[in-house]
Formats: sequence, structure tokens, C-alpha cells
Amino acid sequence: MQQLKVLVVGCGNMGTSHARAYHAISEFELVGLVSRQPESRNRLSNELDKVPTFDSFEEALEVTKPDVVSINTYPQTHAEYARLSFATGAHVFVEKPIALNVEEAQELVELAQKHQKKLVVGYILRVHPAWQKFTELAQGLGKPLVMRMNLNQQSCADQWYTHKQLMATMSPMVDCGVHYVDVMCQMTGANPIRVSAIGARLTPEVADYMYNYSQLQVTFDDGSVGWYEAGWGPMMSETAFFVKDVIGPKGSVSIVDAQKDNSQDLDGHTQTGCLRLHHGKLNAEGEFEKEDELIDTSDEPSHDALCELEQRFLLRAILDDEDLTAHMQDAVNSLKIVLAADEAFKTGRTVDLA
Repeated sequence: MQQLKVLVVGCGNMGTSHARAYHAISEFELVGLVSRQPESRNRLSNELDKVPTFDSFEEALEVTKPDVVSINTYPQTHAEYARLSFATGAHVFVEKPIALNVEEAQELVELAQKHQKKLVVGYILRVHPAWQKFTELAQGLGKPLVMRMNLNQQSCADQWYTHKQLMATMSPMVDCGVHYVDVMCQMTGANPIRVSAIGARLTPEVADYMYNYSQLQVTFDDGSVGWYEAGWGPMMSETAFFVKDVIGPKGSVSIVDAQKDNSQDLDGHTQTGCLRLHHGKLNAEGEFEKEDELIDTSDEPSHDALCELEQRFLLRAILDDEDLTAHMQDAVNSLKIVLAADEAFKTGRTVDLA
């Protein structure tokens, strides 16, 4: 089989991990790296056998003529770069969120279908074995579910700079929340009907229209509810920054890892360590019938290995011509929820989605 030529745009944390994945998978040929900063693309090129580098995405598209474009840039460029890529006949992998608004997201889905190309959105938790198990166990707890999740990140130096760049266009609730709302939707299998939110601007280093701390609350049509909390910045607390907990009529399941003490650790954002399954059934004496189960998940993929799993998913979709309609629509729906939360915070009103 002829290798699929891949152009990677964006050479930060995610772009680096995805470029390494393409380099490691024999069915892909990495033909170009694009970034605004020469330091990042040159560093990565030197690591990956001198892959050609570009500072212009349009030039790179014209020169390399890729079969696949991997978009790992700031969110405000996602939709534009995806449009250009589809226009040249390329498949697209795009990091979350798929776009800045629901209309653009739906447009990209329609373009992928029109051009008969694959569009895969970077929901890394969907390929994570421990998160797949977490979701499966949550689905066995009965209905309704109560889903409690957060990821607060205490950041400084380069990471705080990156967070501020991201907040030029979107809040942590939108940028990170799409991941965890997507997980909630998988767990419930239900439709979201109502979203509310709170938030605060804790620093003058972001625009007065932006906030760097927020929490959303979502209600589903099966009675399930969930909240997600996200905050970025040097002021954020490292206490309880990582909560992943689901409760149902039959009990609860939680990600438990006593070693989580550094919110700046990228690997720690996906790693689990252990799942605790609690059985809520009582015996005739009113005591718990079964003890909690601890499910070891410490032998799990690294961040780079997870990115490789994502790209193998993309490869299968291309080679086997898999139908990605549900995958794409889920990406649109999760964006719809977090943007409704953004609206709810700014207006002080609950947003009805039904």
C-alpha cells in the first residue's frame, strides 16, 4: 500500500505528540511540519529525520499535497485550516474543539461528507483503555446518573503563556469542557436539555470579556445531571484539581489516584491509576452487601501512546472507509453544550437546548 502523506500544522504539545505518532506508523509518511515559531518546527524536524518545515500553511499544502492534514493549532484557526484541507482533497484530523461555534462545526461535517473525506476530532479519552472502562462501569450504575468532573490547572511560565493565548478566543470551560461533556454524553446515552454555568475572571492578564475559572451544569432528558469545572492560571489551587466521579442508583465509580499532585503534568490529565467501584446494595442487616472493588489501571498508555491510538483510529477509518457520522455529530453536540454554558455564564440565565 502506498503511504498516506501527512502534513502536521502546529508543533506545540499536541502537534508534537501527533507528529511522533505519524512517524511511528508505517502506513503514514510525514511530509511537512508547519508552525509560526521556527524553534518548535525545527526542533521537531530534527527529532523526526529532518521532515521539511514551513511557516505558511497554504504554501505547505501546495508543496506537499498531503493525503491527511493534522490540525493542532489554536482553536480560532481550526475551521479555516480544515476548509482549505478538504478543498485540496485531504482527510482531516483536528484537535478539539472542532470549531469556535456550532455553525462552523456543522459546516465542517457537511464538507467532509461532500468531499467524501474523513474528519476525526481529537477526543483522546475515547481511545484511552481506562477511560473506556470508566465509561462502561458508569453505564452499569442505572439511571439517572450524577457525573462530577473537573480539571483545574495551576500554570506558570510557558504553560501560562499558552493558556492566555487560548483565552484570547475561548474559556477553559469551552476548550477543556468538550472532552468531559463528550464523556458524559457517552455515559448517559441521553440528550442534553438544559445548561447553566458560573464563572469568574481571576486575573487582569486576560481580556475583560474572558474568564479563567468556570463551572457548567448540564441536565439530560433521562434525568441525569453533570457538572464540569475548569480553571487555568498561577492562582489555581492544587487541592482536588482532578475529580472524576459518577454516581447512580446502584452505586458509584471514581478515578482514584493518590499520586496526582501536579496539575501541570500533561500525562496526568488522562492517566487514572485506579478505578474504585462502589456497590450501593445493602443486606438484611442494613450493611453493604459487597466491598468496594479497586480496579488497577496503572499499566496505561502514555500521552504519546494515546495520540498514536488516535492516529490508528484515523488510519482504520480511511482504509476501511468507516462511517464517522456519529463521531462527527458527537463533536458538534459536545461543542453545543459548552457554548451554551458560555452563554449561560455571560447572560446569567439557564439555556434550554430541547
